[in-house]
Amino acid sequence: MLIGIIGENCSGKSTLADALKAALGAELVTGKDYLRLAKSEGEALRLFGEKLRNAVDGEDLIYVASEPEQAALLPEGAVRILVSADLDTIKRRFAARMHGQLPGPVAAMLERKHGIFAEGVYDYRYDGVSGDPAALCRALLAKKNER
Repeated sequence: MLIGIIGENCSGKSTLADALKAALGAELVTGKDYLRLAKSEGEALRLFGEKLRNAVDGEDLIYVASEPEQAALLPEGAVRILVSADLDTIKRRFAARMHGQLPGPVAAMLERKHGIFAEGVYDYRYDGVSGDPAALCRALLAKKNER
């Protein structure tokens, strides 16, 4: 099963991905990690696209995407999960990553990007603040067993 976890920075994607990885024993790929597959970006992208397509009905793979162009790599048949959080939470989490400081330009970037994935089509919508990863894991396991 191919699972795409899609959302803004600091929305809770990695926390959810880690829970799903533990529950499913899936491989986890984040962002542009696929570039390690080959020396050239084009070849890496081709190989990664093949890997994603094979995972739809094959070995479990979780792909975490925080940019629209990354989410667009998910092929037909992938399970798409939108992870969201309110802007204040995202800013607070991002500031923590930056040792407590959130520079103005970074805050402005987060504000511009907030909601960029809201209009997409998703199989699941997950609250990255109060969502229950165990419940989503159970739902995905049930979906996997249906296949």
